[in-house]
Amino acid sequence: MSGINRSVEQCLEALAASFCDVLEWKWDGRFGTALAEFPTDRRDEILHILGEQLANSWDSTNLKEAPALAQAVGKWLGGIMPGQRLLIRAFDEWSCVFCAWWPWGNGTKISIRIAPLCEGLNDEQRSSLMTSFRDGFKV
Repeated sequence: MSGINRSVEQCLEALAASFCDVLEWKWDGRFGTALAEFPTDRRDEILHILGEQLANSWDSTNLKEAPALAQAVGKWLGGIMPGQRLLIRAFDEWSCVFCAWWPWGNGTKISIRIAPLCEGLNDEQRSSLMTSFRDGFKV
């Protein structure tokens, strides 16, 4: 696995380890992400953990000024609405780990979706990365 892809894998491993006793994860087949939900009173705790690995944060007010990678992820997710966030750690122009931060409309919970994005991988590399990712989050 290339250095960049190993860095992506290490970031995912760190996130999975940080969240192992904090959140319960399930697979979101629609977006191909690990999905967790938590009450809004845990907002600061979860943001702190995410911020240790995903330093760049974009929302509906500034996504237009974000790098092309963040804009592409936002578009792929269907856009970033007011109150939502996209947290990203980019490793190169088209490789990152992202988290979609989506508060529920009723204000009681927040959903987060985490996944890697690595363009340019062959099928074997992509399969290996996704297996490692899913194993780490137990999804």
